[in-house]
Amino acid sequence: MNLDEYRNQITLQLTRISGDIEHIKEKVTENNKHLEKINGRLRTAENNITKLTSVGTTVTVIITIAISLVGLLK
Repeated sequence: MNLDEYRNQITLQLTRISGDIEHIKEKVTENNKHLEKINGRLRTAENNITKLTSVGTTVTVIITIAISLVGLLK
């Protein structure tokens, strides 16, 4: 193998590697976008759970106070 053939093979391999790197970068970018979307949905779900927990706690406290008042008034 002479020097020109060797250089051509190296150039070909580097071109293939460069193409692979571009493909990997595209997939990583797609994954990042998907994760951002999932994180947004998760954040919304967590906020909704917090709201429901707050409402449930408030209702429980109000019912407990009402039952206590009914017991005291009798």
